[in-house]
Amino acid sequence: MTDALDSAILRALAADARATYAQIGAQVALSAPAVKRRVDRMRDDGVIRGFTVRLDPAALGWQTEAFVEIYCQGSTSPATMRAAVEQYPEVVTASTVTGDVDLVVQVRARDMRHLEQVVERLAAEPFVSRTRSTVVLSALVRRPDVTP
Repeated sequence: MTDALDSAILRALAADARATYAQIGAQVALSAPAVKRRVDRMRDDGVIRGFTVRLDPAALGWQTEAFVEIYCQGSTSPATMRAAVEQYPEVVTASTVTGDVDLVVQVRARDMRHLEQVVERLAAEPFVSRTRSTVVLSALVRRPDVTP
């Protein structure tokens, strides 16, 4: 369980995972050793799973983004869906959802032709009956995985 100070530390780490404990401490009014103890505890508790870098997909040549709804034939298990979509490096996220659609995947591609190829490959998976794609025009809000 995290408290308000832990949440403030998490927000600071989400903004800059390379910040020093002293820099974070200055933001949350704690000493560097106190911040380190809290970070270590949150790592031990599984709250913090790791530290990473946030990349700009467009700067790396991934200019096109879409959400692809996948409708499955019959009863397809989440494990089968996961095994299929994990093989696509273009798939950023994949989630089973409620409603008529079974699976929604977020896809990044170099351009529209590349996106079309990815959607065609997804549609060719043996359990897929049909797909529906929505291309992203502008990403308005993107938040790190941190509670407010």
